[in-house]
Amino acid sequence: MLNLLMKYAYDHDLAPEPGFARKWVRWAIVCDANGRFLEVIELGDTAQRRNPGLVFPRCPDLPSFEVAAGDKGERRSHFLIEAAQVVVLYGLEPGDAKTESKHRYFLRLLREASPTMPEIAAAHRLLDDGDSIAQIRAALQSHKAKPTDSVTVNVAGTFPVESDAWHEWWRTFRDGLIAGKRSEDMMRCFATGDSAPPLLTWPKIKRLGGQPAGDALVCFDKAAFRSYGLDQSANAAVSEEAAVACCTALDDLVSNHSRALAGTRLIHWFSKSVPPEDDLLDWLHEPRELQESAAQDRASKLLESIRTGKRAHLADNHYYALTLSGMSGRIMIRDWMQGRFEELAANVKSWFDDLQIVRRDGKGLTLPPKFMAVLGSLVRDLDELPPPLGARMWRVAVNHEPIPHDALVRALIRARADVVTDQPPNHARMGLMKAYHIRKGDPHIMPGLNENHPHPAYHCGRLMAVLADLQRAALHNVNAGVVQRFYAAASSTPALVLGRLTRTSKFHLDKLDAGLAYWFDGRIADIWVKLDSVPRVLSLEEQSLFALGYYHQLAENRKKREVKEVLDEQIDGANTEEDNTNA
Repeated sequence: MLNLLMKYAYDHDLAPEPGFARKWVRWAIVCDANGRFLEVIELGDTAQRRNPGLVFPRCPDLPSFEVAAGDKGERRSHFLIEAAQVVVLYGLEPGDAKTESKHRYFLRLLREASPTMPEIAAAHRLLDDGDSIAQIRAALQSHKAKPTDSVTVNVAGTFPVESDAWHEWWRTFRDGLIAGKRSEDMMRCFATGDSAPPLLTWPKIKRLGGQPAGDALVCFDKAAFRSYGLDQSANAAVSEEAAVACCTALDDLVSNHSRALAGTRLIHWFSKSVPPEDDLLDWLHEPRELQESAAQDRASKLLESIRTGKRAHLADNHYYALTLSGMSGRIMIRDWMQGRFEELAANVKSWFDDLQIVRRDGKGLTLPPKFMAVLGSLVRDLDELPPPLGARMWRVAVNHEPIPHDALVRALIRARADVVTDQPPNHARMGLMKAYHIRKGDPHIMPGLNENHPHPAYHCGRLMAVLADLQRAALHNVNAGVVQRFYAAASSTPALVLGRLTRTSKFHLDKLDAGLAYWFDGRIADIWVKLDSVPRVLSLEEQSLFALGYYHQLAENRKKREVKEVLDEQIDGANTEEDNTNA
């Protein structure tokens, strides 16, 4: 994994020399060649609502552990680029000794680097003058800058950070800072296999939900985690160059190619770059459509083009997927997956195919659900989703694994609650239950109704749907219908409920005209023919078949327009008669 992260960094021109990094800067303090303040200007696209500023590709950089490692309480700062509160004490809170110490350190770096180029000397004169700093703070205030916004200096139209004149000075200065952060012993690097002194403290990655300062991929700070007398990260020896490359890759992936999922981050990449429209893992989150062509159709066509040689370059491509989270300063690797692009295309197609189900109104099939919609169908609120289940479902989608039993139970409970509370069925939830049985090897489960399904639980659900529609046609709007009162019992102990409900249905049939009564009576009889015996008790898996039979039959009933029209006419006629009576 470390080697693949390094390769990603170098393939994408992200791996900088240790001590250098790509940075965004929001504001520039402009002065002349003599260090006289001129103005503050905003960098980047100023019309953008959340303007990140201007990116500088090769900036001096100190990892967080180097910044925090000052001697005798000294607080270090970065060089040439820092927050406005550090550079000019903008927005400084009274008694903030930490920021004042960083400000002094920033000036010290400028002073010591001044011999390398006159522009840095001018920047030092500017920021070492109290009157100039006051003017800069006022200018930042007028621009409504934030104290945490990044700032650099522009001297006579030149950005010193873009010059390479200070690079050698910076390498020497930084080598002195990290002398104690590298082991003097040569060890075999885990990432490259080369012999090199290991970096003892790794740079940290932010935005993983752990510490605000970030979390380290490799760290050993407890005796219980160490062996053979090795200190800190020498227990998993990685050279500084390799560690920086890995962290740079992770930082880019977390920033640009990740999704949040139940307290974790899902990141992915490919061994060879693919255009966004072919990024199959993005399709799971945001199914893409091209007019009539749904996501699974596109996956099918992409798979076919690989197998026929039209997209032969994708056949040799591989995908890599990581599930990460931050915890107490450490990066926790929750899952790691890799495989061939062709296998991924087949698995993504299967995911969409298995989830596809008939619409509630019976008019065609549903569109492919977003991955988060599938997860959301398992809980009332996504915040309630257990992180292990979210990570497991991601693996299920990517690797074509069986749907977890826990997911089926949650979907079943939520589907039952929808019926009892008279809420419309959730397409993603019903599709997930269907996918569970497909991946268990049931060849009889289809997107829509299968009148020849061999399991009685499925037909018990169908019968419940017909009885519910029958009551609706006969009694119209009732406060608590047969479904709300008896669905839960019928789905778990059908033998105790369905016979009694069928006998009661005779009274409902008597309230209908002959044609509609004949139609309902025929549907009920057809379903009873499929039931050699009604099960006394249904297991959880069988209850999900009951739920699918109920849903499929409802959709089928609504698809038959002539029945729907008759039902609506019956209800409208009854409502009109009731209104006339009340009048």
